[in-house]
Amino acid sequence: MTEIAGKVYIVSTPIGNLGDMTYRAVETLKAVPMIAAEDTRHSRKLLDHYNISTPMISYYEHNRFTRIPKIIDHLNSGKDIAVITDAGTPGISDPAYKLIREALLHNIIIESIPGASASLAALVSSGLPTDRFLFEGFLPPKKG
Repeated sequence: MTEIAGKVYIVSTPIGNLGDMTYRAVETLKAVPMIAAEDTRHSRKLLDHYNISTPMISYYEHNRFTRIPKIIDHLNSGKDIAVITDAGTPGISDPAYKLIREALLHNIIIESIPGASASLAALVSSGLPTDRFLFEGFLPPKKG
């Protein structure tokens, strides 16, 4: 193990329009040695669009028990990793928060790379006051 662990970059991705990806997000994804993606097939489209060739591993709810220790080992070897989700910010309504929590327990630095936000886009488009609001997650899926 190196004395200095790698850093976890929480990288927000577009929520519908590939053009909403920030320059900083693209540069971060190009610079890190590994990307943990919710769905590597879905994320490949985004990475290809921006000519990002960084290797990916999958990280999602059903493989988190095996992936978290491997990612922590990667970080403890001094290597950075970026975490992305299919759309939006990792950790919001997905299992990335569990990885973030484990990294924090190992004193690993977390850096958020902000981007498009569906909840904020909806709020500012609503005409409602923006000084107070509450986000309680996604609406339940439709039955039927």
